[in-house]
Amino acid sequence: MDTSKAITHISLCAGYGGIDIGLKRCMPTLRTILVSEIEAYAVANLVAKMEAGQLDPAPIWTDLKTLPLDSIPENISILSGGFPCQPFSQAGKREGDEDPRHLFPYIKNAISTIRPEWVFLENVEGIISAKLKGDGWEDPAGTPVLLHVIRELERVGYHTTAGVFSAAEVGATHQRKRVFILADRIGAGLERLGPTQGGNSEGWQEPVGHIGTGGLPHRNWPARPGEPQHEWEEPRVVANADSDRLQKCSVPDEQGAENHKADGQSKRQTESELGGTVDGTTSGLDPTANRVDRLRLLGNGVVPDTAEVAFRTLYKELMDEQQSNQS
Repeated sequence: MDTSKAITHISLCAGYGGIDIGLKRCMPTLRTILVSEIEAYAVANLVAKMEAGQLDPAPIWTDLKTLPLDSIPENISILSGGFPCQPFSQAGKREGDEDPRHLFPYIKNAISTIRPEWVFLENVEGIISAKLKGDGWEDPAGTPVLLHVIRELERVGYHTTAGVFSAAEVGATHQRKRVFILADRIGAGLERLGPTQGGNSEGWQEPVGHIGTGGLPHRNWPARPGEPQHEWEEPRVVANADSDRLQKCSVPDEQGAENHKADGQSKRQTESELGGTVDGTTSGLDPTANRVDRLRLLGNGVVPDTAEVAFRTLYKELMDEQQSNQS
């Protein structure tokens, strides 16, 4: 990237900051200056991460619909957003653009007003098959929502590409497929955001061997007992394994021996299928409390490694296309 400018970032519908972390891995000099997130538990999680130094300290605006766009500084490098998936999710009613949680029009308004050099968006795979239902758009009813989003970005002056990426691609034990869209502002200078033909930009960091495929080793997920918890994982302990009730229950192990500590207490661990860690310290919040809120946060969130692979892959695609057009 052009190192005469800071890499400034605005994160909309941030969730627990999965996209933010993924972008930071690509560009360590990236600086998030504003975050928008409405869910109270997600906001608490973001604040905890900021206090722990895992995310850049930044003001959090809770209602995207009232975000004072005119007060945002000029020359923003990247605007990202994981706009709500419920309108398009296969698990919901799929009311699409008629769902009050459909926030893409507000994200588009932010993009049109702020004019960032880059836009990086995420949603569930259902956005591909979901169709517009209303007639209040430039695209007719029945248009696939993903196509509509891409056209809307092009109408406000952006060149776009998109792809489906999964957590399994980066070593997770589940799919969690997501659609990512990367768009660059026409005329902004694509080469400024990453490695050029002559080498790497100072603001860009090459993968360090923990993501993706193509011969790179990846992390083994879920985290094993005693290992640090990943940001998106559900805590391993969901009950008190040393409670009096469990101490009275002797559970044989595979060899038929009872699984007990030396002092007679049970060392059996109650573990969720999603994995996690005993202390849950990386979340900044009590892993055994607010379980419903945690599951909601995790279900809606983006695995940082997936966001990183998506950004690198889509950036290369845009770069290759640009070079092809110039040749």
